[in-house]
Amino acid sequence: MLKDITIGQYFPGSSLIHRLDPRFKIIILFIYILMLFAGDSFICLGVGAVFTVFAILLSRIPMKMFLKSLKPLLPVLLLTALMNLFFVTSGDVIFKWKFIKITSEAVSISIFMFVRITLLIMGSSLLTYTTSPITLTDAIERLLSPLKKLKMPVHELAMMMSIALRFIPTLFEETEKIMSAQKARGAEIDSGSLTARAKNMVSILVPLFISSFRRADELATAMECRCYRGGEGRTRLRQLKSAPRDYIALTITLMFYICNLIVGKL
Repeated sequence: MLKDITIGQYFPGSSLIHRLDPRFKIIILFIYILMLFAGDSFICLGVGAVFTVFAILLSRIPMKMFLKSLKPLLPVLLLTALMNLFFVTSGDVIFKWKFIKITSEAVSISIFMFVRITLLIMGSSLLTYTTSPITLTDAIERLLSPLKKLKMPVHELAMMMSIALRFIPTLFEETEKIMSAQKARGAEIDSGSLTARAKNMVSILVPLFISSFRRADELATAMECRCYRGGEGRTRLRQLKSAPRDYIALTITLMFYICNLIVGKL
């Protein structure tokens, strides 16, 4: 299961999405999120789904990678759908048994929320799949640069966000190794009652925390050895430059967003 988690990973490529300016990709992502939450009908979600599939095809990343990233989050998605299914009471009653009542409105909202969150995860994953951590850090810093006038540590914030994204796959890989090692020593992690499984997780969490702190200390030491002193006076090997394709991509995104707003009012 942990091997299926691809959050924070970067897949190198030369597609149109890969070559977009990361600053524009972040802005497009925010517009995309607004697009998904602007409308309350399935037609609006359909517009967002078309945009998502269109962007995935342009990125040349296999659809199975996006579906693979949804697999670990499937229990959360199903739990959200079930909560809406059982707690929404408006609409025509479809099924009723004792205190359980399922209505047509509950079914509609459950499916709607399931699809909306699924599209949100897939669209957000596209940003990290097609953008390297270094360029993503530079883009976040450039977009937050106006906050420097308020004496905010913009570079440090961007660096922390980038490091956090970069080490998500590493932590999951480390967890997989620790679980395999504990199973080889005879630990019963996947068996027994729920309470027993929770107790057995201690044998995984303790080594994981120790390993995480060790990696953080090694990273801090490596940055100090390379004379890292923050963003003041730093130069970059690759400067971010916008191109016509970036403005075209932003325009197409805005067109989809406006179309979503128009469809939502019909």
